[in-house]
Amino acid sequence: MRSRALLIAIVVLLACAQARAETLLERGDYLVNRLMGCGNCHSPRGPGAASRAFSGGVQTFDEPWFRVKGANITPDRETGIGAWSDDDIKKAIVEGVRPNGTPLAETMPSAFYRILTPRDLDAVVAYLRSVPAVRNEVTPPLYKAAAPASVYPPAARRFDDADVADPKKRGVYLSTLAHCMACHARTSEAEPANYVGAFGKGGRVFKGPWGETRAANITSSRSAGIGGWSDAELKRALTEGVAPDGRRLRPPMIDHVGHYRGWKAGDIDALIAWVRAFPPID
Repeated sequence: MRSRALLIAIVVLLACAQARAETLLERGDYLVNRLMGCGNCHSPRGPGAASRAFSGGVQTFDEPWFRVKGANITPDRETGIGAWSDDDIKKAIVEGVRPNGTPLAETMPSAFYRILTPRDLDAVVAYLRSVPAVRNEVTPPLYKAAAPASVYPPAARRFDDADVADPKKRGVYLSTLAHCMACHARTSEAEPANYVGAFGKGGRVFKGPWGETRAANITSSRSAGIGGWSDAELKRALTEGVAPDGRRLRPPMIDHVGHYRGWKAGDIDALIAWVRAFPPID
């Protein structure tokens, strides 16, 4: 009788778990607002910003190849992406191309997003379709010169659900969606990312009202990187924006803390394990 009762309890628990399975919109919410941090570039800041989420960012990205602002990606048909088909949106996300064939600036990390599983890509599109449409005309991009081709090796092929379930590959998937190496594999503003010789080295300078910030070395070097940080210290930096010495992180990294804070515990652990595998660069 006890075995029968236990079996029934297990079946009920499994049924409840299935009933609570993550919907496509829930997954899209987690991807857009946590793992991918889309609002960092595409949402305004300041009072009332929440009601205008994804209607266009405030910062301007001025590089040797282009001068752009984060686009309006709400469903507004005139100033956003409301007139785009699902395939148009997917192509922009994973190929970096507008419906008219114009390439998007490298600030849009399509070189990383092409790793998205088919279901996750569907989830992102479903979520973007669900946000309120906001009419906001963003300054059009200015292209100065042909940008160097950007291929992020871990995203050379699209992942599937089995890849994401593999503990050894999960950190790769998550870190690619978070596009960490868009900053930490660039040594300067004038040079494109180096995903071989400068993987995790950092050095890119960001300028703003706060002054200047240099992307950190996040390799396992104990002298120049984060090799001397404990897992707890690294987690605190990611989710609270505080370095081991108590120093508050500065933009743009501090802007990502709100996203990392909402990551699931297992995902943060997988990200930390991925960082730990970097060979030291002094």
